[in-house]
Amino acid sequence: MSQLSGSIVSFDGHSGYLALPGSGGPWPGVVVIQEWWGLDDHIKSIADRFAVEGFAAIAPDLYNGRVTTEPDEARKLRMTLVWDEALAVIQGAINHLVGLAEVSPQKVGVVGFCMGGGLTWHAAAKLTHVGAAVPFYGGGPEMSNAEVARIGGPVLAIFGELDQGVSPEVARKRAAQMDLAGVKHETVIYPGAQHAFFNDTRPAYHPQAAADAWQRTLNFFRKTLATAYAAQP
Repeated sequence: MSQLSGSIVSFDGHSGYLALPGSGGPWPGVVVIQEWWGLDDHIKSIADRFAVEGFAAIAPDLYNGRVTTEPDEARKLRMTLVWDEALAVIQGAINHLVGLAEVSPQKVGVVGFCMGGGLTWHAAAKLTHVGAAVPFYGGGPEMSNAEVARIGGPVLAIFGELDQGVSPEVARKRAAQMDLAGVKHETVIYPGAQHAFFNDTRPAYHPQAAADAWQRTLNFFRKTLATAYAAQP
């Protein structure tokens, strides 16, 4: 595996954690969207993991430096988040990433978890330069069929069978919306997995499901972003 470099960068009055492979390039880009805990070490570690695998990854800070490990505090932070403003920050992170000389193609993958999964779902339909999306157990506001029809790239949607919030019923509803809109997608519901099963710092961590989901995500982005590269003029 390659070495990497990670640092805090600024864009449009906001900041994020940027992780780059140590050498070579150009690399495909991925935006990693935080859970409701904030831009914590876990989210940074996911960006690092992408960089080790040959992606340029950026994780925008949607809470302006605030991070917590307490559910009550996380809930309060989530309640203060204005969805459209968060999407604007994510767009800024995407623009920063595609503006780097080391990044190609000019369409990136977006992946997010819990709150970030919901934002990923919306980013796929509403933001520019998004070539593929992987929402992990994404909550947040539902989109209309017309909004879903605006999704321009393939979607890999990941859920846990035992998730009591973002349930398999939510997964099936969103899959049906994408079917109706003709969006290329795959929905995976992991047996025995709860909400936040990918987070190895939380009690719900499910190592087998997390390992499989990680490999699926890597394969998905490698394939879809390579296709986006081939399609460039």
